[in-house]
Amino acid sequence: MNFKYTLHLNDLPTDTSLKNVTTLAVDGEFSGLNPLTDKLHLLQLSDGSNFVHFVKFKNKYNAPNLKKILEDEKIKKIFHFGRADLGFLKQHLHIKVNNIFDTKIASKICRKFTNNHGLKDLAKDLLGIKLDKEMQTSDWGIENYTDQQIKYAANDVLHLHKIKIELEKILNRENKLNLAEKCFQFLETRTNLDLNGLGDIFEH
Repeated sequence: MNFKYTLHLNDLPTDTSLKNVTTLAVDGEFSGLNPLTDKLHLLQLSDGSNFVHFVKFKNKYNAPNLKKILEDEKIKKIFHFGRADLGFLKQHLHIKVNNIFDTKIASKICRKFTNNHGLKDLAKDLLGIKLDKEMQTSDWGIENYTDQQIKYAANDVLHLHKIKIELEKILNRENKLNLAEKCFQFLETRTNLDLNGLGDIFEH
């Protein structure tokens, strides 16, 4: 998929066009998987068009314009495995994201015929698109990203709007949309449990 992008440093501009969107795909790149010890390096955002906004964090975590958008209850935020992104956003930027749709949770609820719920799987099964995940474990703390890293990061958000639409069709068909929405709402609590080192308190 051809796309255009712009790279912002530490925050979105005050006059960003993302203030006027109704849905926003969001994904982050980190130095590791633990928000308590690892760094948030990059955030990708897409309004469903072929344009991606990248926010690169360099020795500073203060993003009031980004915070305003992600906390706007009128904007639906689409994540894939939002539990990870939400933890980093809250820990480093003190952002409490509102109004969430999580494609991985949705897939696990309505696609019981498979154990494959990764973004690569959803793109292939629902959209017929093959995603290259080779750069997933690359170094996101470097000064200048490679073309391959930019493409990988963009693909993490460019298809989420269409995947959401397809998953909502299945959720509605299976009468599971309300259950999915309850799970999305619980993500804030799940994130708080993670940040307090409590893990899965519902296990036996």
